[in-house]
Amino acid sequence: MKKKPNLPFGYKLMVSYLMMALIPVMIIGYYAYTTSVKSIREQAASSIEGTLQQTKENVLFRFQLLSRTSDQIYWDFALQEDLRLRNNGWAIYNTTIKSIEPKLQNAVNLTPHQALLRVYISNKEFPEMYALHPPGADPLQRMETFELLHLNRIEDKYWYKALPSMDAGEIDSSQYWQQIEEDRLVGNLSLMRRLYDYQKRGQIGFMRVVTKINQLLSGVHYEKLGENSAVLVLNEWDEVIYASAPNSQDYPLLQKWNPEWEKDNLSIRLELPDIDWTMVALVPDVQLEKQIGKVKMMTILICIGSFIMLAVSSLVVSKFLTVRITKIIQSLNAFREGRFNKRIQYSGNDEFYYIAEAFNEMGGYINTLIKEVYVVQMEKKGAELKALQAQINPHFLYNTLSSISRLGKLGEIGKLDQMVMGLAKFYRLTLNNGKFIIPAQLEIEQAQAYIAIQQIKYGSRLDVMFDISAEVYGYRTVKLILQPFIENVLEHALYQPRIYIKVCAHVHNGELVFAVVDDGIGMKPETVDHIWSNDDTRIGYGIRNVDDRIKLHYGEQYGVTIGSVYGGGTAVRISVPLSRQDETA
Repeated sequence: MKKKPNLPFGYKLMVSYLMMALIPVMIIGYYAYTTSVKSIREQAASSIEGTLQQTKENVLFRFQLLSRTSDQIYWDFALQEDLRLRNNGWAIYNTTIKSIEPKLQNAVNLTPHQALLRVYISNKEFPEMYALHPPGADPLQRMETFELLHLNRIEDKYWYKALPSMDAGEIDSSQYWQQIEEDRLVGNLSLMRRLYDYQKRGQIGFMRVVTKINQLLSGVHYEKLGENSAVLVLNEWDEVIYASAPNSQDYPLLQKWNPEWEKDNLSIRLELPDIDWTMVALVPDVQLEKQIGKVKMMTILICIGSFIMLAVSSLVVSKFLTVRITKIIQSLNAFREGRFNKRIQYSGNDEFYYIAEAFNEMGGYINTLIKEVYVVQMEKKGAELKALQAQINPHFLYNTLSSISRLGKLGEIGKLDQMVMGLAKFYRLTLNNGKFIIPAQLEIEQAQAYIAIQQIKYGSRLDVMFDISAEVYGYRTVKLILQPFIENVLEHALYQPRIYIKVCAHVHNGELVFAVVDDGIGMKPETVDHIWSNDDTRIGYGIRNVDDRIKLHYGEQYGVTIGSVYGGGTAVRISVPLSRQDETA
């Protein structure tokens, strides 16, 4: 039987050591790597958040500057008194030119960037000062820096009505940052505030400071966070109102926030108070991967170094143990080959020493058993084979001599001579120098010699056909296995004027198969059972003899199988393993 490929014990031992070493190394390496990556991300997030916080403070400072512009107008009590003038055209005109206009101009000059101050007053006796421009145009594109308008221009505007109302006598210094009218389209932001008359206890006007968003947010720049980063400012509707990025077109203005932008990016948010805006920093993971890559490489190198050290250690231990196990395997192989005098020479005082001692003692016991048991059993088996072989020969000789005697009494000298010559040939093939394993062709010739003898006796009543496959020749079998079945046909199945016998031989499924088929009377099932029961030695003696000899020599899986139908004939199948003539018996 072909051996399955097997991994040597030394390799198994080394692989088990490596696995025991590799798993902890991988777990520790993975834990160290993930912990380091998490720490790097947390540090990066903290650093970016600090930078974003500074940017936020810069933005809030710019908003405060714009808020101071409104404070200068809001807290100017002299301006409040001027705006209360009525019924004096010359005084109103003079106040407008010499007081109100310079104050509005000075308030605008406080802002470090471009701005437009619009003051809406409830006193309609003051003249308006403004420049005409098309609806929807950017007012900051003109040269004017302030405008004086009547309050009734905006009292019907939806955005003005949406502002919190001011109850009579209530002081309201609130500021509102919104994008109204054309602001969203042109990128402006408006600071709105009611003008309160502290003497009259009521609203005397409304102020709106318009400025560019990109000027307020000019301190927001992606380069502070690193290359390929982006900083976005979102309004209260999560629309992009400002974007600083290498490719700012990737973040279109007034487009809703897209969660896909956070993919493969570290995202950090900061709220801008009072104006309900949100500043979002997007830092690519690739930027973080530069530091993470170094940690990954260092972790891999440490893991590989640790694994190599453990592998070398496991190789040394495996080799130390394998040398001792190899000695035992070599001794076992020697026992398998029949060299039972093999002994293990081992110095030491560990478990391998006790195994070697036990093995050497076992070798001595096996030698004793071989002499006392194995040899005796083999001799007994040979004796049984010879005894079984001897049982069949007298039985056949007795029947044949009986036939010769009858021919002599009848005076059939010619037939008698043929039968004697056939008997001589049969026994010459049977003896075969005392061998009980013979070539298959000689067994077939024995059967043919026996048929020739019986055809002299039965004449035309006996019709025999041989169907022998050419592949049968060259194999060996136990001798004298066909003749007993042919004899049984003639003794027990011949109940009609003529009987047909077919003798077959072929190779099938790794076996040499013989068959003897007849169209005789057949057997009842209980008769077949009696043959194998061994209870009645008078029934089936020759059949059991053949089956016992085959099983004794080749094993229980080979032998004789009988199939019979009462009144319909019998078929006998004989199987032996394939064994070439040039193989040792």
